[in-house]
Amino acid sequence: MASRLNNPDFMKFPFAVGEAGAVTSNRREHVRERIEQVLFTAPGERWFRPEFGVGLRALVFEPNNPALWEVTKKRLLASLSDALTGEVDPSSLEVRVEGSGATLLITIAYRLATINHTEKLRFSLEG
Repeated sequence: MASRLNNPDFMKFPFAVGEAGAVTSNRREHVRERIEQVLFTAPGERWFRPEFGVGLRALVFEPNNPALWEVTKKRLLASLSDALTGEVDPSSLEVRVEGSGATLLITIAYRLATINHTEKLRFSLEG
């Protein structure tokens, strides 16, 4: 029972319906899905939360240089710490942004507060 309290089921994102009803995600998958929402939602896209999201797709049209990496890192840290409140230990959240040629590389590391599990995710955006 304690495991169920620490690791409940969440509705999957994007929403999907299976034979048994809504498809669910565990806590680890849910946090990964939230991170993807922050990365790929453009600021202003959500009606009641205009500050939500980083809009990673728009960065394809920006010059891939250290100035872009630093701005993106700061935006990500602010957005992720807000979106993951209560799920991720804020002191464990690390974001690294770098580029290689026409590719923007983003690494996000964090520790889930309730189950003390560490994750490291990597995303690459081709320009």
